[in-house]
Amino acid sequence: MTSAPPFTADQVELPATLTHYDAELRRVLHETAGEAHQDAAGFAPRWELPRPSPALHAFFAPSTISAHPLTEHHGRRVALLHLMHNPRTRTTKTYASLVIVARAVAHIERTGERVVILTPSSANKATALRDAVLRAHECGLATPQALGIACVVPSASRAKLWRSALSDDPDLRRTNPLTVLETADPGKVKELARTVTDTLSPALHQEHGVRLWHSLELLNYAVADTARALFERDQLPAVPRLHAHAVSSAFGLLGHFHGQRHITGKQWPDTSAGYFLVQHLGTPDMVSSLYHDRFDYRPSWTERDGRLVQDHDPHFPQVAYAPDEQLDATFYTRQPATSPRMNEIIRRQGGGGIVVSLAECLDRYPTVRSLLTSTGVRLPADPRHLREWSLVMALTGVLNAIDRDLVDTDDILVHGSGSYAAGDYEAVPEEHLRPVTDAGELALAVREAVS
Repeated sequence: MTSAPPFTADQVELPATLTHYDAELRRVLHETAGEAHQDAAGFAPRWELPRPSPALHAFFAPSTISAHPLTEHHGRRVALLHLMHNPRTRTTKTYASLVIVARAVAHIERTGERVVILTPSSANKATALRDAVLRAHECGLATPQALGIACVVPSASRAKLWRSALSDDPDLRRTNPLTVLETADPGKVKELARTVTDTLSPALHQEHGVRLWHSLELLNYAVADTARALFERDQLPAVPRLHAHAVSSAFGLLGHFHGQRHITGKQWPDTSAGYFLVQHLGTPDMVSSLYHDRFDYRPSWTERDGRLVQDHDPHFPQVAYAPDEQLDATFYTRQPATSPRMNEIIRRQGGGGIVVSLAECLDRYPTVRSLLTSTGVRLPADPRHLREWSLVMALTGVLNAIDRDLVDTDDILVHGSGSYAAGDYEAVPEEHLRPVTDAGELALAVREAVS
């Protein structure tokens, strides 16, 4: 193990926002343009931001990043990268959403064309993109007539959708539809959004002059998440560090890696950065793939005192209530296309992964709640009121991994990607959600939004 002094709260300067990295983000966007996949059927704006202005500065204001030492656990120093400062989302999806919407604004400014973003989501991405669109309206970067968004989410996620002016105002609700697909397979929303984009984009542009943008491409998120690496470079000691993240497809960790490539100018940055995946039993596919080269690996369980137990695989829970329990609907992606790339990075750079259960998260909950006291992140005293489990999952996974000797790095930075409770938001009223059953109904909602 490499020994290095820990950083303390007074070593981290004032929190940074995307505005602090404006010049570098523009360079990253320019570099990324050459890597991006050109969607033959759909549309994507240029990889550029609007010109700097007070309005753009105000628009990026919620993208605060800060870091906080948490604890030393069995000789490992654990710290938090706080990415949940936006009070209108409480998740890291804010960063990518702001950059995505800013690119749409730059296209509108340059061409005068209208843009409608279409995104599938398990809830948090939809909330963050809708908030970014609303902020663009509020800051005067684009009018509601020029910029809109349509979202499709699985029914299991409806209670996690945040209410805002886009859902409350009748006109904005029609032009920014929030649709819900009743399905047992949450991943179906991605298929629906892709189908609608492929079939509807040409007609919308020809008939209404509207550009429909399916914004799910990984690089749309990687660019914004380079800010994590830029913040680390500028604010934290340069030591070997393990980056831990509760993941569905690991977009955030891939974004951090993208940032390290930008900083070093190397395909494989020599920065001693390792990556650690934390997943839940509902979708443990990335951890299964990392250690077993298959998505469908699951441990064998023994029932004891009404719970499931196992001790032969340290990368999976030692105790659980059900073998496929759905701890949080946010993590819904099965067989993610990003898994082979993440495996390659971890096997070359170091790191690993672990799967956690609800039972383990509840067991660690009082400890995690106490650790977060000085960070500004407030967990409810009653875990039944928690609606976003990402941060609790990540910290539980890291503490479990240390206890099981699964990490070999002294410094562990937990990327705090999401945490909110029932009292932090109001859910979108059921009558303001639009049910859809297939691509045709989603396409109709989009057509009505732009007509």
